[in-house]
This record gives sequence, structure tokens and C-alpha cells, in this order.
Amino acid sequence: MQGELHEECGVFGVYHLPGAANLTYLGLHALQHRGQESAGIAVSDGDSIRCRKGHGLVTEALSSQKLAELTGENAVGHVRYSTAGGGEWENIQPLLVRAKMGSLAAVHNGQIANARELREELEEQGSIFSSSSDSEILLHLIQRGRGSLLEKLQDACRRLEGAFAFLVLTEQSLYAIRDCNGLRPLSVARRGQGYCVSSESCAFHLIEAEEVRELEPGEILKFTAGGMESHRYTADTRHRLCAMEYVYFARPDSDIEGRNVHSLRRRTGRLLARGDKDLKADMVVGVPDSSLSAAMGYSEGSGLPFEMGLIKNRYVGRTFIQPTQELRDSGVKMKLAANRSAVEGKRLVLLDDSIVRGTTSRRIVRLLKEAGAREVHLRIASPPLRYPCFYGVDISTQEELISARLSVPELCRFVGADSLRFLTEQEMQEAYGGEDFCFACFDGRYVTRV
Repeated sequence: MQGELHEECGVFGVYHLPGAANLTYLGLHALQHRGQESAGIAVSDGDSIRCRKGHGLVTEALSSQKLAELTGENAVGHVRYSTAGGGEWENIQPLLVRAKMGSLAAVHNGQIANARELREELEEQGSIFSSSSDSEILLHLIQRGRGSLLEKLQDACRRLEGAFAFLVLTEQSLYAIRDCNGLRPLSVARRGQGYCVSSESCAFHLIEAEEVRELEPGEILKFTAGGMESHRYTADTRHRLCAMEYVYFARPDSDIEGRNVHSLRRRTGRLLARGDKDLKADMVVGVPDSSLSAAMGYSEGSGLPFEMGLIKNRYVGRTFIQPTQELRDSGVKMKLAANRSAVEGKRLVLLDDSIVRGTTSRRIVRLLKEAGAREVHLRIASPPLRYPCFYGVDISTQEELISARLSVPELCRFVGADSLRFLTEQEMQEAYGGEDFCFACFDGRYVTRV
């Protein structure tokens, strides 16, 4: 839907588990919310690596026939929404290379902030890139490194700036890497005698794996026949998880850095309600799905009933073509329907997670008013998005962020709401329990050179 945020991708890996391809398929299915453009799996049988991938959802990209061709106990998988690099076939991950050291398959969640200068440097040294994805840079840096593969990975990661959670598969081993600021989440779990690695813990639930812990910033976990080894590529680390993981990207049933996503979102709703003691309203409505937890919290904090005022259509095709303006304008109505019997004649408090370009918010407010809502008071469970992101979120310029151009009263008039209020930065820190996050898209304080 136009105006929504998108995160680059999700990664999932398996080591020393029979049926690794099927387990990875299930893990990617649980991470489908992190990317719907393409999916792929690479599997090692101990001697070689095979890769199968395709455009679309996991079920579209990876048929049962493709899965049957992937035999082995070690695997990495990827679901993608493209930010750096387009949706061409060459950019679909895993990226598989065959070199003198052996075969490598890599998957990446995040975005390399210094990708352009690294790419230019590598090309001047003779590297030839087969994709426009920034993820391929790691493979070229490994190829030019010295020492063991672990040492090459350590040297390569020290040159990367930005956000990355990498999984690198060889014929015999699996490496999991998290950037030195911990911008993107990455966790490890046990299942039987083997291990799983995932962008989110919700994927572990589906395959009945038990989470062990999250990778620390700057950590490399190496999985071999001897077990799991922890290494570091730098001692200069910080905990600066991207706040948008909690605001929007992660599934409500995931736990990230010791915090349950649903519980934290619900807390933001209660804080918004705390500032609305004088607001007269009849009910609370959340925009499905990522805002429902905040709406529940607002209901608890305000004493107003939580109602299903908006119904999500689960069967809208991801690739629906909108060739005319009339069809484009119908996009919100195809995804969301107002529950007229619930909202007609009522004063609503509408909870949403964020406002990006403003067009979706305006259409949702109009949808509710056309269904007979008397008033719509819009509450946003995050501060205004005013700065571009260079760490894997598809907001690359300030011009596309409406809060960078309009004041809150102006934005309220633009979306057609009767009132509008955002969560403040101080309230966000209170809800999240501290300042150990990247809030750059809200306050412009980037955690790396950009």
C-alpha cells in the first residue's frame, strides 16, 4: 500500500539438522512480513552448495520440487524487500559464489552505508559485480582477504559501515554476523543436536526450536562439527537496535533484546492515552496489523472500548497491478474495509504506527468518515518521521517524509483528522526502557557516518 514502510529482508539459517531446506522454508514463512518480493534457500550437503530462489512470496518462489532438490543438513534462507539494488534476478538472495577457497552462499539483512565507495574501490581493483545489491560487497571483500575464512570475514566486516546481519554458508560450516551497532536483530536457537539462526524469534516457535540468545553487536558465531564458537571482529561496539523494529517491522510475538514486541507496542498506546485525558471519544480503533497492540494499550489506558473498526482483507495480491488512477485510489479500500455498524455515528481514536508520506493515513481517515464516523482523532505510536534511513528502511530522502515538510497542525488538515498527536521522543524512550536504540529517522542522530 502506498505510504507504508518496508524493511529490506529477513534471514534464517540451519546447521546440522536433517531436512534443513524444509526447516528453512518454514522459518522464512514465519519471516514473510519482512519481505515479499523474493525468497531463496541455499543448502550444503557437506560437499557442495545448491541454491534455489525466485520472485514472490515464499510459497511462490520455492516450490516443493525446488525444495526436493535441496538435500543437506546446513542451509541459509532469505526473504527480500529491495532497498539497495532493484528486484532483478541477480539481486535475489542467497548470493552464491564458487572460488578457490570453496563455495560460499550469503544472505544479508540491512544496508551498507558506505557501499558506493567500497564498490568503486573494488571495481578499480578489478572486481566484477554480478548484481547491484550492496550485499555482494562482502563476498568481494572476503575474496580479497588473507588468512582463514574467519579472518577474512573479520577483516571484511571492519570495513563495512551501516546495518548488517549476515549468514554465510560454506560446504562445512555456517557463520552468523551482527554489525557492531546491533542495528538489525539476529538470534540463535537449539533444535535437537543442531542450531538455527533467525532475524526474529517468532521463526523459532514454528519449528519448535529453543532460543539460546541473541548475537552481540560485533559478534561472529561459527558453527562447525565441533559446535558453536563465538568470535569478535571489533571491540568497538554499541547496542543501537533500530527502533522501527519495535514500531513496525517485527512480528508481535517476537522477543528482541529481552523485550516482547506486543507488550512494548501496547505500552506506547497507554502513554498516548495518558496525554488525552480531556479527549471525548467513544471507541479505539487500530489499523491492522502492526497498530493493534498500541490500540489495545490505548484502550486500557483510556478506559474506552477497543473495537474492530477496520477489517483487513487478507487476500489482496501482493503484485496487484494498478494501471489507472481510479484503481490506485482504491488500493486502501481493497486492503481495508470500515466496519460501518461499529463506527457509524461514533467518535473514534484511530491508532497507527507511523506516518510516512501521509497518503495512506488520509485515505484511512476518509474511509472511516465515509462509513459514518462522526470524528476521527489520529494517534501515532511513534514520533514524526523527519529524516531518511540509511540502514535498510526504504526512506532515502527527506522529501518523501511528509512530517519533514508539514507541521503537526498542517499534517492534521492534510489527512483530514479532527485531531492528531504523535508519541514524543521522551515517551518513546520511556516505553522502550532507555536510549540504547537508533532513533535517527526521528531525531537525525545517525549511529554511523552517512
